[in-house]
Amino acid sequence: MTQSTGIGKMDRLAAFLESFKLSATVITSTDSVEGPCLVLCGAPDGGESSITLRMPGRGGPSRDLRVTVAIEFDNTTNPLMAAIPNEVTVLLKDAPVLRLTAEAFLSEVEGTRCGRVAALNRLAEVMVLMMLRQVIDAGVSQPGLFAALAHPNLHRALVSMHDFPARPWSIEQLADSAAMSRTQFMTTFRRLVGVTPMAYLVAWRLTLARRHLKAGHSVKTVARRVGFSSAEGFSRSFSRAFGHPPAAIKETSNA
Repeated sequence: MTQSTGIGKMDRLAAFLESFKLSATVITSTDSVEGPCLVLCGAPDGGESSITLRMPGRGGPSRDLRVTVAIEFDNTTNPLMAAIPNEVTVLLKDAPVLRLTAEAFLSEVEGTRCGRVAALNRLAEVMVLMMLRQVIDAGVSQPGLFAALAHPNLHRALVSMHDFPARPWSIEQLADSAAMSRTQFMTTFRRLVGVTPMAYLVAWRLTLARRHLKAGHSVKTVARRVGFSSAEGFSRSFSRAFGHPPAAIKETSNA
């Protein structure tokens, strides 16, 4: 099968937004930011205004800083957050929709209208989402999850795994979803993601499993829900990945 250039794009962020809670909180410029953040800089007229998505420990305060937004997107367990480049900057003049959202956000920052805090937080979440879109749409030169999500064909296999983790996927099915030959798919996936498709699928299943266990679901239910044929096989894979059995999380969550 040859690579197709006419297939449409799938929603590459939906599974992450459904599986991990995104929240964004406006902080003052004097506060320290230990986690990822959005940094809005520039003149009020928006001429050279920009938004930077910055990971912990990268960069410092800008002289034209206007506001900083702390991001929580289940940062320690979300593979998307682990894959974000250290710093991504978008000029607002090059992103009209993002510019309009930023303008509405800054208007709330400077105002005192009722519901201001809720409006700020919601608009900040929208800006985070738009910045993630920018990272995907721009593509990245370094291998990683974002490079794979930006690939015109490979992202379809990733989205298939993200959206339907419990399906008994085969390499042939995933390659077919990406409109690629088996060899091309395996080679491209390994080059961009860094692991084989099946290793990635197992890691994704186990990531989701941890969340379900913390929510109080039984080991047997979680195993079936994320695509393992038996609770025993799930427990073995979980223990190898995290160094403790899945029951340990269930016990902790019920303590």
